[in-house]
Amino acid sequence: MKKRFVAAALLSSVLLSSQLSAGVINATDTHAILNVAKGYGSATLKKDSGGDPFIVGRIEGTKYGILFYGCENGTNCDDIQFAASWSGKRVSLEKINEWNRNKRYGKAYLDKDGDPRVEMAVNLDYGVTEENFDDTFDWWTKVMKEFKESVLND
Repeated sequence: MKKRFVAAALLSSVLLSSQLSAGVINATDTHAILNVAKGYGSATLKKDSGGDPFIVGRIEGTKYGILFYGCENGTNCDDIQFAASWSGKRVSLEKINEWNRNKRYGKAYLDKDGDPRVEMAVNLDYGVTEENFDDTFDWWTKVMKEFKESVLND
């Protein structure tokens, strides 16, 4: 009887583990990330000069990128970063600092050319549920919209 109980408990554990891992997204699965991105607009998977993946997309007409970090030979990445920049837009450092002071999501700065840029890092070590990642994408959409409205349109 005890052997049956142990076997049943082990089987239940394995089944629960496989159910929990189904629907989990991490930075090693570039195609799962791309599929979520396509749910928000156009998106294309590319490789950078070092062979690491990156995604270029558009949400409501705004171009953005998803950069993959901690990769080993272009695979097995640890985390991602959303990024958007606006070339030729002049924004004061005061406005950028105000954004960073008042917003929880989306780090902003002026790049080496003085162009405004906003980024949002996402730790995907050990994975997150598809629902969680979709919510993260929704936050990124809000960050870009608010950045355009409160920083770029003044």
